[in-house]
Amino acid sequence: MKAIVQHEYGGPEVFTLEDVAKPQPKDDEVLVRIHTAAIHPGDWLTMTGRPYVFRIGTGLRKPRRNTPGFDLAGTVEAVGKDVTDLHPGDEVFGEGKGTCAEFATAKAEALAPKPPSLSLDQAGVLAVSGVTAIKGLRDAGKLQPGMKVLINGASGGIGTYAVQIAKAMGAEVTGVCSTKNVELVRSLGADHVIDYTREDWTKGATRYDLILDNVGNHSLADSRRAATPNGSYLSNSGITGGRWFGPLTRMLKAAVGSIFIRNQGAPFYAPVKRADLAELTRYVEDGHVRPVVDRTYPLVDTAEAMAHVATGHASGKTAIAI
Repeated sequence: MKAIVQHEYGGPEVFTLEDVAKPQPKDDEVLVRIHTAAIHPGDWLTMTGRPYVFRIGTGLRKPRRNTPGFDLAGTVEAVGKDVTDLHPGDEVFGEGKGTCAEFATAKAEALAPKPPSLSLDQAGVLAVSGVTAIKGLRDAGKLQPGMKVLINGASGGIGTYAVQIAKAMGAEVTGVCSTKNVELVRSLGADHVIDYTREDWTKGATRYDLILDNVGNHSLADSRRAATPNGSYLSNSGITGGRWFGPLTRMLKAAVGSIFIRNQGAPFYAPVKRADLAELTRYVEDGHVRPVVDRTYPLVDTAEAMAHVATGHASGKTAIAI
């Protein structure tokens, strides 16, 4: 099969299109013929091997998982012996391993039937960022109807889903984005939109019950000041920290701060599970959520797609057509 492969850490130039062996599913896994994959900043970290501390899990000298991609949509090709609820021919979406390839394996628990109203092209960008938005708002943020919510990075991969899901959950939503994305964020249902090139949301008079920060371009202290005393500021990213620890530095500070500071939320983990995919599907089928695809690249141009994601200015998700 054809797959994008990297044999060393580095920039997008380390990606090559190669013929590799088709993976075989384990007992609790599914083999999927990929139709559409998606890439996001997590793939960039794996590709570059930075921050270096992440290499403890990804491989010290070279990546253990040498094909990028987590998001997928496609057709079940084969199932492991313990999988009874998915069958060859089923159209699915979810999270897999090395999805920038013609075939990839995935845990059955991380897959669900494709939402009927979406094409495979659309479903391929739904799972990872959509589930992260749900877990940030519902679980970590304890969002309730009527709350004032601010989404920093509202036009990004997670942000576009977070705006829509927060509205569906009954919140009053403010989205923060650049000038060119103001109308996009407004079209997703945001009640208010802040253009960060003209206004600093951390210095405004409005206080929010929940802040989901997908950018991390202000200090934790400045960001918390925009939250109400009983509210919660959740830092889901960071752009500083150096090559050794990168955004992990910010996450560690947030974790410690959450113990002592009332409105500092703890970092949250967002594994893709079928129950969350089912909830995401309900939002889609009820008309509350639609995927936003910034650009679609053919598999052979995955390096170019990764370079585009690295700019930090993609609106919505970046898809890979297999």
